[in-house]
Amino acid sequence: MHAVSHVSGGVLWANLHLLFWLSLIPFVTGWMGENHFATIPVAAYGVVLFMCAVAYTLLVRCLTNHHGDNRALAEAIGSDRKGWLSLALYLLGIVLAFVHAWLGFAVYIGVALIWFIPDRRIEDRLNQ
Repeated sequence: MHAVSHVSGGVLWANLHLLFWLSLIPFVTGWMGENHFATIPVAAYGVVLFMCAVAYTLLVRCLTNHHGDNRALAEAIGSDRKGWLSLALYLLGIVLAFVHAWLGFAVYIGVALIWFIPDRRIEDRLNQ
């Protein structure tokens, strides 16, 4: 958000959409834990994580398309390989949750590990 100078109503709605999906994480986490990582709760957890990733992607697209002055942000985001990979892995995790719940959960942990290393694209681009 530091790289953005103005927001529109669409950006605010996209942000609200992301916050909605993020607010469901405690519910599905608790449900998954109470049911000892059963198939349906693990798959539901994956659906919520996938929708969080979709909402984040929409927010980024709204921010980069809103104004021409967000060109630096758009260049810093680039093709967003980690974001698209995350979406694909979440879908894989949902499918694998129906094969074996722990396989799906392992994929979700893998996505978290991918994002554990900080993404410095925006910082580097703004400091140029």
